[in-house]
Amino acid sequence: MKKRNLMAFVGILLAGGILAGCSNSNNSKSSSDPQAMKAAVSDQMATLNTAKYSDMISLEAMDNAFEGLYRFDSKGKPVLAGAQSVSHNDAQDVYTFKLRKDAKWSNGDPVTAKDYVYAWQNLIAPATASPNSQRLDPIKNAQAIRKGEMQPDQLGVKALDDYTLQVELEAPISYLDELLTGAPFFPKNEKVVTKYGDKYGTTSDQAVYNGPFVVSGWKGTNDTWSYVKNNNYWDKKNVKLKRADIQVVKDTSTAGKLFQTNKLDYTILGNEFAKQYANNPGYHSKKIPLIGYLGFNTKRDVTGNVHARKAIAQGFDKKLLVKNVLNAGTPLNGIVPADFAYNSETGKEYRKQAGDLLPYDKKVAQSEWEQAKKELGQDELMLEVLTSDTNEAKQVGNYLQSQLEQNLPGLKVNLRAIPLKSRLAATTAYNYDVVYGTWQPDYADPVNFISDGGQYHLNTDYQNQEFWNDLDQAAGEYASQPAKRWELLIDAEKHLIKDDTYTAPVYQGAMTYLLNSRVKGLNISPYGTVLLYRDVELK
Repeated sequence: MKKRNLMAFVGILLAGGILAGCSNSNNSKSSSDPQAMKAAVSDQMATLNTAKYSDMISLEAMDNAFEGLYRFDSKGKPVLAGAQSVSHNDAQDVYTFKLRKDAKWSNGDPVTAKDYVYAWQNLIAPATASPNSQRLDPIKNAQAIRKGEMQPDQLGVKALDDYTLQVELEAPISYLDELLTGAPFFPKNEKVVTKYGDKYGTTSDQAVYNGPFVVSGWKGTNDTWSYVKNNNYWDKKNVKLKRADIQVVKDTSTAGKLFQTNKLDYTILGNEFAKQYANNPGYHSKKIPLIGYLGFNTKRDVTGNVHARKAIAQGFDKKLLVKNVLNAGTPLNGIVPADFAYNSETGKEYRKQAGDLLPYDKKVAQSEWEQAKKELGQDELMLEVLTSDTNEAKQVGNYLQSQLEQNLPGLKVNLRAIPLKSRLAATTAYNYDVVYGTWQPDYADPVNFISDGGQYHLNTDYQNQEFWNDLDQAAGEYASQPAKRWELLIDAEKHLIKDDTYTAPVYQGAMTYLLNSRVKGLNISPYGTVLLYRDVELK
């Protein structure tokens, strides 16, 4: 799961306001400060370690407190950020970045090329067990390192000098600038990471930041924190927002009331309240490439059976879910959402070309279920569905329980709703049968969903060699042949979803939120619900 594990409408309701423990250059103010933006989030933050995150709230904090070679501008386009220039060889598989010499960490240290090399090597190392290690696969030797066949220091990234970074790719890719906006590619201050060891990133004081804000007041488990303007940020003169105060509000009804009484400037709307606030002057709604999905623990007896997985994946009515429970979004029958990625050579939209892989089909589901029971030698089976404890996630869980018990004879479904941070830990530790979560991408290419997509333990547990061969060829010999590469990705998704049902797609989401008119310049990631506060100004 990964980076993005929230409800479609409970995304990431963050706002910045932060203070690094290792920097005395940023001052904290009272949360009643009219110059502070106030925002709600649906759950607690899990980590500030860019190698460890797998949830969207943590990602949003990182996107505002750290900065990589590129960032998104106000139009959602990648622009140079930590780098001031870039060049490449004729083959377009070796890139050279000249870093900004005025970029500093919030403790005053310079941000150097070695910080990028250290961060990327640390993330790709098998010992780190990063849920995002596959994100580095386009980099030379990354896949071999992940598999333990090469050492992390053989990754295709070098510090040619303090401010020159060289990146070597396995093959040319068209989305490198988008890829490098992502949190896995942010630099790390090795001195600070070494100082805190395993505690690095577990509180706001045990990290150091190089982005427009620093994080303040996060103790690791609390429900409030802030983003505070980073006075060591290289472009601080263009950061107008002094502070954003964040609070966890799991009940979206409460969040809506707090917005109406001017105690919040921003909140995501829960599914049951989207219609209620539709005429509110602060109401906004848009379709996004966020997906809801089911992940299966293939090490368990029942969910380790492919027929059981197919039965569950096709045993609930997705149209009724989005209509009666979510009140927005569309059914999704593949891991890649619609209107997201287009073939650069043919112009074809990916989802239309790939088609429906796992639609709701009660008859097929029941046939698969009978085959599963036969192979397992049991007529009555029990499963646990794990969700986060937000209202929307629990409602989806209740719907799945009702539909699956009704459509799959002999199945008993138990629900377990726990805080997001605990849910992420449970899935990492294989303490689940079926997990429901949401995920949103980092760049506009189908491979981001197919090779990641919130799928727990994909790299270690999914053994279909045809799938991995498809991805290897798409990233290698056919990387510069868009039509052939597209065919390979479609084939890989077919193996993953239709043939083996390692993951079950559920729906594609929409983002519905309330925003105070005094907030200007708030940007949203083009790939989901992540809020970017760099350009915010309060009127």
